[in-house]
Amino acid sequence: MESEKRYRRLFESAKDGILILDADTGQVVDVNPFLSRLLGYSHSAFLGKHLWEIGPFKDIDSSKKVFKALLDNEYIRYEDLPLETADGHIVDVEFVSNVYLVDQRKVIQCNIRDITERRKLEARFQQAQKMESVGRLAGGVAHDYNNMLSVIIGYTELAMDKVNPSLPLYADLKEILDAAGRSAEITRQLLAFARKQVISPRVLAVNEIVEAMSKMLRHLIGEDIDLVWQPGADLWPVKMDPSQIDQILANLCVNARDAIAGVGKLTMETHNVTFDEAYCADHAGFIPGEFVLLAVSDDGCGMDKEILDNIFEPFFTTKDVSHGTGLGLATVFGIVKQNNGFINVYSEPGTGTTFRVYLPSHGGETEEIPTTNIAETPWGLSERILLVEDEPAIRKMCRMMLERLGYQVLTAGDSSEAVRLAEEHAGTINLLITDVVMPDMNGHDLADQLQSCYPEIKTLFMSGYTAEVIAHRGVLEEGMNFIQKPFSMKDLGIKVRAVIDTQ
Repeated sequence: MESEKRYRRLFESAKDGILILDADTGQVVDVNPFLSRLLGYSHSAFLGKHLWEIGPFKDIDSSKKVFKALLDNEYIRYEDLPLETADGHIVDVEFVSNVYLVDQRKVIQCNIRDITERRKLEARFQQAQKMESVGRLAGGVAHDYNNMLSVIIGYTELAMDKVNPSLPLYADLKEILDAAGRSAEITRQLLAFARKQVISPRVLAVNEIVEAMSKMLRHLIGEDIDLVWQPGADLWPVKMDPSQIDQILANLCVNARDAIAGVGKLTMETHNVTFDEAYCADHAGFIPGEFVLLAVSDDGCGMDKEILDNIFEPFFTTKDVSHGTGLGLATVFGIVKQNNGFINVYSEPGTGTTFRVYLPSHGGETEEIPTTNIAETPWGLSERILLVEDEPAIRKMCRMMLERLGYQVLTAGDSSEAVRLAEEHAGTINLLITDVVMPDMNGHDLADQLQSCYPEIKTLFMSGYTAEVIAHRGVLEEGMNFIQKPFSMKDLGIKVRAVIDTQ
């Protein structure tokens, strides 16, 4: 009697569904409360019915043939079985049936475990792994492309300097330069997705950045779309590269613009939000902590679930080939992840879409963002530069650029040659320009070694992608000077002049 009470308590309190069938008739003789709640059917709706007569089981192979197989084998298992509940939604279950002998009577016990959340977690994990793999691939491709684009952009600029702007050849060269610039933008977006952008984080007031961009964004989305800006009060600071907020806003607003056919409304808003452990336990994808929310909403065409599942993947797009590369939202995703934030999307077809970006709050005073708008390329004053680059074409191109800008240039193909040149050179070396990743010694170690010969030497690093030797997770070390490949002669001239003139 006591054992029956104990069994009944276990049966009633179990967190898995339990269904008991009479093995002779195949009819349900008992069902526990968990299964009734899970599938939305009353206790009485199960009793006396055959398994294949009950609503949730009608669409599976619970037939007399399968029932007979269960009796013969005394065991059946479905590892991933979709069941439809009384209100029409699907739950994934693990279904295991065994035949037992109870008081000389055969019964079948069906154990039904809800694995819906497990499947969701597995899907998210697989998606995260896929995105990580694609990110590594994108970062590697971007590095190689940036090296090639450096040569294309550099030599095109040098050729344009030798051609009269009125000649057709100049226009042809300009087309090459423009195409290379567009290609460089694609690699920049790939690096952002791969979280390999080199960034210089600052403590920022997000409202000020959005306010400063509003005029440009209005021009970007056009006159037919009403742009509404709703800044949150007393917004917490964040620490990130200001250019990355620009990228997030530009890409989300372009995406919203393209979703609106004709006249529409686009809303940008910010808020402070806090999530505790309990909230995050019930809301997949959320992270506990204090965040600044940046939301961009539109009343456009919206997206279905199939599109939503793929929107952050590189090169996925629903637009025409001529209207986008499919990298905009991938760029946003990479930037948010690089800054330890997260992003959620809410969308319904025919209603609109809201992107909610959550950026970790940061204590401390906000910093003023310097504005630089240099119209002319600054010239050198015959300062001597040691240029170290293992790619011969890039080394030759950079030397020609620097000499054209008015500098004296020593070149080396690797770190060993650079050290030898520095030791043999009698005069001053004002600046070391070095690639970050080289076969024999990385650029950071080379710069440290040359400090012993030239304590006053300054260093400018260049690379096609971020490297951990100068940027941990893409964040530049304090006081580090860096120029991203590919760069124009003007970009190089401005950066070199700024580094040399730094006190």
